[in-house]
Amino acid sequence: MNNKIKVGVIGVGRGQTFMNGAALSGMELVAICDKWQEKLKEVNKKYGVAVYTDYDKFLNHKMDAVVVANYFHEHAPFAIKALKAGKHVMSECTPAKTLGECVALAREVEKSKKIYMLAENYPFTAYNIELARLYKQGEIGKILYAEGEYNHPMSAEPLLGISPGFDHWRLWIPATYYCTHALAPLMTITGEMPVSVNGQAIANQEYSKKMIRFNDPSSVMLVKTKGGAVFRIFGIFAPGHSIWYRLHGTRGSMENVRSKGYWGTEEVRIVHEHFDLKKGEREEKIYKPGFPAWAKKKTAKSGHGGSDFFTNDAFAGAIRTGKQPFMNVYRSVAQSAVAIQGWRSCLDKGNNYLIPDFSKESERKKYEKDDWSPFKEDKKKGNPPSSVDGEMNWTPKMKKKALKIWEKIGYKP
Repeated sequence: MNNKIKVGVIGVGRGQTFMNGAALSGMELVAICDKWQEKLKEVNKKYGVAVYTDYDKFLNHKMDAVVVANYFHEHAPFAIKALKAGKHVMSECTPAKTLGECVALAREVEKSKKIYMLAENYPFTAYNIELARLYKQGEIGKILYAEGEYNHPMSAEPLLGISPGFDHWRLWIPATYYCTHALAPLMTITGEMPVSVNGQAIANQEYSKKMIRFNDPSSVMLVKTKGGAVFRIFGIFAPGHSIWYRLHGTRGSMENVRSKGYWGTEEVRIVHEHFDLKKGEREEKIYKPGFPAWAKKKTAKSGHGGSDFFTNDAFAGAIRTGKQPFMNVYRSVAQSAVAIQGWRSCLDKGNNYLIPDFSKESERKKYEKDDWSPFKEDKKKGNPPSSVDGEMNWTPKMKKKALKIWEKIGYKP
């Protein structure tokens, strides 16, 4: 903690979480970067650090690490540039938008020998930290089946307020792509890696248009893991907010208790069958765990219910020890691959698609030129739509509503 890690952040929207939390983990914010000059100046009133609108110049600033918190589908090229510049990298979700980017990112981390970490915060809710502890001590035995849900409905007004532009990624992202909040906690709790996926998208264009989106409300993916378990992954904006995880093992089950609200009750429920009880166990136990005592004061100052503190802390810890974090590049890009291959499955009647092991050159080489992408700027023959029912388009009524909302926030398309 005495030797502060100098860090820069690209992205002054979501990036502010990492700016705010840097000092809590012994890091020193020294530079921020964004193309949005007005917002950059406004945000920097709080921090008073070096500001850049040019990413290449930003990377020349004297610093040890970079947090990549720009648009969802732009992370891999920026992360790779930072690694090439000799910086450690923590990247927001998703790590990569194509399998080709997954390959390139894994190779560059290996070549650079720098720390790479995915800034996935949902494994660090108090209840998921507790579920991981319970699993490690053998509470439910070996994992057989698990469910992860991140379903976050938003009405059109607030959605458009954070999604300026007719081609903004939030409006067009396929339903499988925002899967890390559902999948990462299950991987973290169990240590399992995905090896294949089957997906089905749930399309309703009438509802999507009402929400002013051009994707399907939700999808369900069945992810097979290396250890033989099956994970069911659900999301992203069907009615009914749900952040929920349930795990069934060879001798019991556990979950966070469902409840209305962003984080729910944060309670944990453990269930054992009456015929399989050990001495001192109960058939059912429900309680509310807290954060570890050492972290409580710091989580109180951090976003997403305190979980954002742990991503910064794990990143700083990895840099200090020189050891790659649990959410290393291979586990990170595997989740992007689940999103991508899951979407291929949705468009292919739910057929099974393999998830490459990106730690093996023999496997990843097959995908190095795979640039299959649903995002608007990548549109070309052979690339997929954002809905299983085909492309949707802006109607005059939808455009009128969007322009009115964007005018309020000072955005002109």
